Amino acid sequence: QVQLVESGGGLVQAGGSLRLSCAFSGRAGSNYAVGWFRQAPEKGREFVAAVHLSTGSTSYPDSVKGRFTISRDNTKNTVYLQMNTLKPEDTAVYYCAAKSGSIYSTQSAFNYWGQGTQVTVSS
Repeated sequence: QVQLVESGGGLVQAGGSLRLSCAFSGRAGSNYAVGWFRQAPEKGREFVAAVHLSTGSTSYPDSVKGRFTISRDNTKNTVYLQMNTLKPEDTAVYYCAAKSGSIYSTQSAFNYWGQGTQVTVSS
């Protein structure tokens, strides 16, 4: 059973930066992908980024490409999401999720989820 705990959310002005952390435990091996998703009020959950813990391969949607960077530190069992040039439309609850095997961008492929952390970007 994989456990995930997010941290690092908060309130930031437009144009600012935040770094989210996802501490994970309980996995067996490194053939796992960890992703970030977000959900704004009254909207569906949206894929933000993913990284494979073994290969370091990453994936982003166009909406955040060039502004967000996902990385992992396997020695600390932590995945980070560096968010730069934040916009009010980035306001959402950000969730960390994990799955065994390859990177996917669909939330249904991820088996394990954290509780989420709120990110609010003021204009």
